[in-house]
Amino acid sequence: MQLTGNDDAAYWAAVDKHVLRYGAHFEPHIIVRAEGSYVFDAEGRGILDFTSGQMSAILGHSHPRIVETIRRQSAELDHLYSGMLAPPVVSLAGRLGTLAPGLEKVLLLSTGAESNEAALRLAKLVTGKHEIVAFSKSWHGLTGAASSVTFSGGRTGYGPAASGSFAIPAPDAYRPRFTHADGSLDWQTELDDAFNLVDSQSTGSLAAFIAEPILSSGGILDLPEGYLAALKQKCEEREMLLILDEAQTGLGRTGTMFAFQRDGVTPDILTLSKTLGAGMALSAVLTSTEIEEKAHDKNYIFYTTHVSDPLPAAVGLTVLDVVEEEGLAERAVALGNRFRSGLCDLQQKYDCIGDVRGRGLMVGLEFVEDRQSKLSDGEIANRISHQAMQRGLSMNIARRPPTVLAGSVKTGGTGGVFRIAPPLTVSEEEIDKALDIINDAISAALSA
Repeated sequence: MQLTGNDDAAYWAAVDKHVLRYGAHFEPHIIVRAEGSYVFDAEGRGILDFTSGQMSAILGHSHPRIVETIRRQSAELDHLYSGMLAPPVVSLAGRLGTLAPGLEKVLLLSTGAESNEAALRLAKLVTGKHEIVAFSKSWHGLTGAASSVTFSGGRTGYGPAASGSFAIPAPDAYRPRFTHADGSLDWQTELDDAFNLVDSQSTGSLAAFIAEPILSSGGILDLPEGYLAALKQKCEEREMLLILDEAQTGLGRTGTMFAFQRDGVTPDILTLSKTLGAGMALSAVLTSTEIEEKAHDKNYIFYTTHVSDPLPAAVGLTVLDVVEEEGLAERAVALGNRFRSGLCDLQQKYDCIGDVRGRGLMVGLEFVEDRQSKLSDGEIANRISHQAMQRGLSMNIARRPPTVLAGSVKTGGTGGVFRIAPPLTVSEEEIDKALDIINDAISAALSA
């Protein structure tokens, strides 16, 4: 397609005529290529990509080793019948199965929602139960069972969710529901209260709890240290399985290979996606040999067209190689500290910044109407986003439109939190450039 620039009339006419809108706001820039931490538009302008594509490209765009792997593997073997296994599949399963002791068995799939479907199906079969609990600000995908435990949006108008889908509040240190005497978050009391409510609603068929260690679409809510261990205990007391969804936190982004490793807690089932393929459609389900054997004895089935495909598996192996060889988890700690420190400096300068939070290179920057009410300010965030994009920086806002219950009654909704997740290969210079752009964008937005 020949393009005259970002305002190419024929291009946007084709978008209007043929592209089915799926919820995303389409940027007015036509992206034609990408390299490293940048995407480039039809006018040759570089834009810092601080969401790593769809929170996935942890090695940046067009990483030479990924490009070489795709070229080589696609020429040799890309896709097979689901009953056939190729060396890249077995090799990746072996690599993943040694990264977290107790999670030796691996199923390779395509997307995050698909891996969560497989995990939920596995948990229900093994336990013989059907009720699933998740956080009220969760996002686990928009397919069947996954959408039933996605509570941060996308629920209205699609009919009933799966029976036995429960939500509990996500712990929020910035807006605590239960507090200690000093005003800090009392997450243990909150968790106890939440499970009292779950127990009162359950029919005695609690199968699993599914959680993100850092709730991304929920506004970058990092589960406090100790919370996962307490949650695992709640699950064990009820003979539930704990499923952790590390679509965005896995493979070094938070400073450890998996975010749960900070807490010394191993889930019963782990799902990976986004970061595992670094932009390639690749996901995985990891579990113990014991659970896999129970599932197999009960005839567990999860056939999909692209289960155990060799091409994405080869990419996954290369991603693991680069993450380990280049010490990207350690880089995430150092660069994350540098970035958050710079954002905290801006917080001292601008009252509209309510909170800076996150771990490693997964950062939340929240804008508020004022620091007393802490009301999330989606309007100023949108203006800042526009100003930043004009200056060459792309950041994603965690938009959760309010749910209309009836008439004018609405509940939930946020729009003032930037989800910032640059590639783990980002440079110090690019971090500093982003901070300068954010500063200029805030100043311009406030003066507009």
